[in-house]
Amino acid sequence: MKQNEIEIQFLKDEINEMWRLVISQVEKAKKSLLNNDVELALEIISLEKRVDAFELKIDSNCEHYIALYSPVAIDLRLVLSIMKISITLERIADYAAGIARYVVERDCHAFTSKMKEVLELEKMFDVLLNMLTDSLVSLNSENAKNAGKIMAKDKEVNEIYLNAFNLLSEHLRKESADVRCGLEMMMLIRKMERIGDHCKNIVEEIAFFIEAKVLKHKGKKE
Repeated sequence: MKQNEIEIQFLKDEINEMWRLVISQVEKAKKSLLNNDVELALEIISLEKRVDAFELKIDSNCEHYIALYSPVAIDLRLVLSIMKISITLERIADYAAGIARYVVERDCHAFTSKMKEVLELEKMFDVLLNMLTDSLVSLNSENAKNAGKIMAKDKEVNEIYLNAFNLLSEHLRKESADVRCGLEMMMLIRKMERIGDHCKNIVEEIAFFIEAKVLKHKGKKE
């Protein structure tokens, strides 16, 4: 194996390790929110710096690879995609930490327990985790055939989000005592919806790397 191939594999291993950490952060965010697990939420927050360090290290290593080997075609697309994906994963981890802070800092457990099934929070988390896991498989297998299916899940996330937002709005009209926690919950489900958007961006980067296709804005009218 040539040295540049060894370093490409190293970059792949790094993004895989970061990806698995971010999946774990989102899984923990789900559990901490649904179970009001403050200890687990604090663990998520404590791992924020580790995710940030991954992003900085991957960015530096990708820049080093480009400067050293001047890659072209698929190798260049892979390195550029890894750089962009690491930034996106870091943002997803930020949202997971934001959810954890809601658990730690907001005294809204009773409200969350009352509303979590109505708002389909667990289902929303499960769709997000499926998107993250499936997109990692797609990258490692270098197969973009599932890109459309993964991106379609973002529509499901958006539907859950809009339904939850409408249900919350209606609930708060009737229950003024819940306004503070209700508004906090609106911001929280917005974070979850944004995770879905970022997962979609990751799939677009994978498709670009594998097939040199740009999926961004695909389907929009001119």
